[in-house]
Amino acid sequence: MSKIIQPTNPLLPDIFALHGKWRADKPALIASGESQTWHEFTQRMNQVANGLASKGMRKGDRVALLMTNGSAMAECLFGAMMGGFVSAPLNISVTDDAIINMIIDSGAKAIICTEDQAERIDDMLDKLPKSIKHNRVCTGESRKDWTPYSHWRDAQSPYRPDVKIAPDDFLNIIYSSGTTGQPKGIVHTHQGRRDWAYDLAITLRYDSSARFLATIGLYSNITWVGMLCTLLSGGTLLINEKFDADAIWKRIETDRITHLSMVPVMYERMMESPQRRQFKSTSMRGMMSAGSPLREPVKAALFEHFDCGVIELYGLTEGVITTLDPEDAPQRLASVGLPLIGTDIKILDDADNECPAGTAGEIVSCGRIVMPEYFGRKEATQEAVWIDSHGVHWLRTGDIGYLDDEGYLYIVDRKKDMILSGGQNIYPQDIEAVIIQHPDVGDVAVIGVISRKWGETPLALVALKNGSGKSDEIRVWANTRLGKQQRITGLEFIDEIPRNPNGKILKRELRKTYKGRVFD
Repeated sequence: MSKIIQPTNPLLPDIFALHGKWRADKPALIASGESQTWHEFTQRMNQVANGLASKGMRKGDRVALLMTNGSAMAECLFGAMMGGFVSAPLNISVTDDAIINMIIDSGAKAIICTEDQAERIDDMLDKLPKSIKHNRVCTGESRKDWTPYSHWRDAQSPYRPDVKIAPDDFLNIIYSSGTTGQPKGIVHTHQGRRDWAYDLAITLRYDSSARFLATIGLYSNITWVGMLCTLLSGGTLLINEKFDADAIWKRIETDRITHLSMVPVMYERMMESPQRRQFKSTSMRGMMSAGSPLREPVKAALFEHFDCGVIELYGLTEGVITTLDPEDAPQRLASVGLPLIGTDIKILDDADNECPAGTAGEIVSCGRIVMPEYFGRKEATQEAVWIDSHGVHWLRTGDIGYLDDEGYLYIVDRKKDMILSGGQNIYPQDIEAVIIQHPDVGDVAVIGVISRKWGETPLALVALKNGSGKSDEIRVWANTRLGKQQRITGLEFIDEIPRNPNGKILKRELRKTYKGRVFD
């Protein structure tokens, strides 16, 4: 009698294939005006995987995706996964030079675009690798020298390709937001992504009845949180083409949305929308906020409106996550909670010694979800590692935080954003939290500028809420509420605080603009 061999370590492609078998008739994807069952969605994944193989690509080869949200992008992301290829989804809002650099950095041998992005690629072809010129797929109407997506996909076999995928094989490369310089490719493996999804699904309360609405580009790791938790659980993924606060309120009710994964500025826009009083939101079971700090007044408003509250997630795409459960939030709204299941964190001082409770230092993390590397960047990968006395490797986050007596984490600021004034460490986020409370302030960013007296001094840049306000009055108001060392020397109005799509303030751009400014 032959021995029965069963998979002992099923990866995401295996799990999705099983959903296609056992949840065949259940909706898996609702996007672009169509609904696909799990059977149909897994067939589409297989067709994309087989289509990439038909273009001469082999397991481990990278494919760049420059696509707006829709069913095609979901099919391509997970189709590449099914075939053992490595997807590199690119942020469509960055500059052409950044797109070129990321495509070259990834070593992509093919690119898939939505129709609205194809001309952009055509205009930069002379700067791209030859492989891209010969392997271009585009949705929509046929374009010269492009393979039409639907015809190409539908011509392929719907059966799963015969490829063996190992746990340590690369699954995707997610490029960093670019707030601190040249974007780096963050690698995730098949096992790492699966474990990440398992741990997050438990923490964020996903199950097979989950109906997650994606409102951020599918290139974003914030969207990947809800997307993978939903698909791992056998739920239903719904995709919005773009963020629209009013439309989201309507969809929560009409589509019975159970989960959201968004950035703070999106929640702010939602709570400012009059639509919040017109539609029921009782279906919501899990709301996650990530990408930048969720200001306490907004967090409190979400708890007041939604029975499920909101789970604030602090994390890096590189592999550190903490979450604040709704049950723990009322007494500690400023905290970002405890480490994710299977993750550990420490706080280190400038000499890499562990800090006691209440003392701020750099956050480091270790666990099974930490990335294996920055793609092709050995030196950058080594710089991101701290090795403790037991030989354990920890990920350096570059973020400053502290733990309270109960172990809850509080974020202070980015290490690179810290201002050193008169020998004192000043954290801009603390100052911003005060200034935003002024009734005339709509948004604020604080950066360090040159001071003849102190070396550096804080400068506040403010976008007014209603177009009216006096800078001196706001500065004096803020300084009466700030500590002596935190007081701002200058406050200036700007039209808009620059942010990336994840809501993070682009302080690098602000520092460049105000470079050379000197205060007495």
